[in-house]
Amino acid sequence: MEGRVILPRTKQCLMHSRVGNRPYLILVAAPDAEPPPAGFPVIYLLDGNAVFGTMVEAMRLQVQRPEKTGVVPAVIVGIGYPTDQPFSSQRFYDFTFPVCPEELLPKPDGTPWPRSGGAGNFLSFIEEELKPEIEKAFPVDKRNQAIVGHSLGGLFVLHVLFTRPETFRSYVAGSPSIHWNRTRLLEEERNFLARLKREPVDVRVLIAVGELEKNHQSRVHENAAELWGRLGAHADRGVHAEFKVFEGENHASVLTVLMSRTLRFALGPKNDRGEQR
Repeated sequence: MEGRVILPRTKQCLMHSRVGNRPYLILVAAPDAEPPPAGFPVIYLLDGNAVFGTMVEAMRLQVQRPEKTGVVPAVIVGIGYPTDQPFSSQRFYDFTFPVCPEELLPKPDGTPWPRSGGAGNFLSFIEEELKPEIEKAFPVDKRNQAIVGHSLGGLFVLHVLFTRPETFRSYVAGSPSIHWNRTRLLEEERNFLARLKREPVDVRVLIAVGELEKNHQSRVHENAAELWGRLGAHADRGVHAEFKVFEGENHASVLTVLMSRTLRFALGPKNDRGEQR
């Protein structure tokens, strides 16, 4: 047998960031529908190599029965790297902020952690370079955009939420690596909560973990649950937070089920209080 499997209505290109000339593989899925008056919602996926195909197929299935799933067509944008592997070591730099080596847990195989601390540059690439390209290609609803990340990607999602909450409408943090630099993230969270007292926001936050991540050395499950509890106390200031534990899933397997739940969370219908669910 010859040939390659191609996902319908998808394209990919290589983009280099202006800062550092870093290469990114950008994967884009176009909706098979006419745009609504406000434009299409957009879902930005970190680790696009690993999850883009899963999300695209989940979308293609769920929009067939919107009366049951509530999922509407959206533009899906995967941010990955020029590799055939699901993950690249470059993610360590892009998804993290600077950290003191003594604050890190040892790497399981005993080798040094890759270079880190590029979250600021990576967010600038998304906001100033990638988003404008997507908005040129599609009619986009700028008020209905989501970002999805897992593990260190989940940490980056929380970093954006706490420092630039206006950047997206929906934030999905799967198994977030809060332990990577918990001190720094807690400081960002405190500043975010202090800001809420001055001005409310309008954000939706889904924090999800696998059931089998509980009681791990990194406390992924426990840290995530505690954070959800703190954020959930600020619904009156515009923070709609949900916490989901996926039964029988571990740190890796949770990724696939998270994609399906993300669609309903970010694109699903509104409940009786006017909130999406």
